[in-house]
Amino acid sequence: MSILVIDVGTSGVRAASVDGDGSVENIHYVEVLPTSPAPAFIEFDAVAMASAVLEVAHATLDACGPVQGVGIANQRASTIVWDRATGIPVGPGIGWQDLRTVGTCLALQAQGIRVAPNESATKLSMLLDLADPDRTRDLCFGTVDTWVVWTLSNGALHVTDASNSGVTGLRGEGTAWDDTILDALRIPRSVLPTVVDSSGVVGPASALPGAPPIAGIAGDQQASLVGQGCTRPGLAKVTFGTGGMLDCCVGLDRPAFPRRGGAGTFPIAAWQRKNRITWGVEAIMLSAGTCVEWLRDDLGIIASAAESDAVAAQCDDTGDVWFVPALLGMGTPIWDFGARGTFVGITRGTGRPEMVRAVLEGIAHRGADLLEAAESDTGLAIPSLRVDGGMSANETFVAALADATGRPIEVSPVLEATTLGAAYLAGMALGVWADEDEVAAAWAPKRVIEPRMSDARRGATRTRWLAARQRSLQTVPELSGLDF
Repeated sequence: MSILVIDVGTSGVRAASVDGDGSVENIHYVEVLPTSPAPAFIEFDAVAMASAVLEVAHATLDACGPVQGVGIANQRASTIVWDRATGIPVGPGIGWQDLRTVGTCLALQAQGIRVAPNESATKLSMLLDLADPDRTRDLCFGTVDTWVVWTLSNGALHVTDASNSGVTGLRGEGTAWDDTILDALRIPRSVLPTVVDSSGVVGPASALPGAPPIAGIAGDQQASLVGQGCTRPGLAKVTFGTGGMLDCCVGLDRPAFPRRGGAGTFPIAAWQRKNRITWGVEAIMLSAGTCVEWLRDDLGIIASAAESDAVAAQCDDTGDVWFVPALLGMGTPIWDFGARGTFVGITRGTGRPEMVRAVLEGIAHRGADLLEAAESDTGLAIPSLRVDGGMSANETFVAALADATGRPIEVSPVLEATTLGAAYLAGMALGVWADEDEVAAAWAPKRVIEPRMSDARRGATRTRWLAARQRSLQTVPELSGLDF
């Protein structure tokens, strides 16, 4: 029997069955797009999301038959509040990218409380202020995993896992809900879900045929980490989607820094099993595939994202043109929200292939930034880098990443490893895979790309690119002054 995985992303909901050999089959997808009713506002329809979850789950089950259990992977920190008795949301779901609570985050800093606007805490407080200003209603808060479990269990289960609760901003620097933050935002404990293992049976999915047990839950980046077999300290992956997220497994000891390391990474609960958290660090690139979309949609110099590979391959190098992918600011290691995208070195001889290659190589250099930051903050050597996400199919980009990092790049056998990771977490709870070591041993990359540059040339190119990166900083000084 297989594992049913439900994977809720920013743009839609996917279900698939995963067999014991790791093959992903019977994929069904329904688009559920967010809306932006005002600048920096990102909302979604939680009822439509729940309907899509049931639709794709039933479609996959119709195709594959009974399953041993259910795993869930999800976009993190997006926030939903609903009435406990009726299950009806009290307002729109607030997407993780929503920035309307920046002012609240800055006000909290004056109280010595650091919460980022992309975390759930201030989004939850805002929804409570609108729907329950007196805090007298019996409401439930959940991130997307909580909402999916509630939906699958017909309202019987109100839970979240360690990987999702850890990025809500509501647990402070510890592993329990933080009363200081709850009090500052007037969040009653009664609205909070119970934190459970990421790998462990939490209850039946009674809304599905056969009521299979829900046994695995993880935020998308942590699910991708597990899905690429990074379950031993020093193993790391980067997911290159619209942005880029590097996650590195650290082990059972929490990183020593509270919210951000000196090199700009964050500690994360990678997963929890048998009530023990395996920790990791996360490094963030705010613009990755977004830059390729910009070439396609705004500049019109490529017809499709896939074409960037062939166009960039038309030249052997960029002709000393450098691109800094900071269209939305700079994440790890500098964290400058006022940085902006920058081209350096354009001449009359710079053509379309050079511009496209410079963009791909710039994203690769940002990947090297993330890897170097993770090594610096953890003290661990990362011998190779595993990659998934849409850009992992771009051969020119992956080769540039190998050169920029000086490490072998191992490409995931599935484009989105989140599904496989959720299956592994559920499968470990159900005995399909014995433990993290067996998951690590199951890793089989689609291909491995070795770096081609000499160390001397790599050092020279990194120096040139870092000089370009420096020029991109503090383009908008008012935003550069913000720090969450």
